[in-house]
Amino acid sequence: MRKSIVCLALFAAAQAPVGKLPAQPSGPETVTVTLSNFKFTPDAIILQHARSYRLHLVNASGIGHDFTAPDFFAASTIAQPDRALVTDGKVRLAGKASADVTLTPEEPGVYTLHCSHFMHSGMGMNGHVTVT
Repeated sequence: MRKSIVCLALFAAAQAPVGKLPAQPSGPETVTVTLSNFKFTPDAIILQHARSYRLHLVNASGIGHDFTAPDFFAASTIAQPDRALVTDGKVRLAGKASADVTLTPEEPGVYTLHCSHFMHSGMGMNGHVTVT
């Protein structure tokens, strides 16, 4: 009798619905970079090659800044709708503005990043993007 109860309990447990596995994220992973006076946060960005990302660039300051990384953008595939946002290897942002650029880094490497506005780089507005 005891064996029958144990077997029945095991059978019931096996028939119980299994919880759903967490859904895998669909679409590009969002990486937020804040531009402020006079820094990037984070100033060290690590991405994987051949994986899609949405760079969410936020200018937290009241003056213009840009995200200048020409070698990084040249080594990435930028989504067609966002290509117009990247000119001369940079994304320009007016004060308190934001922009989203969806891209896929294609080449591993370490790429420099800076703000090209006068004196901003000299005041510490530098960083790098590492693609592994």
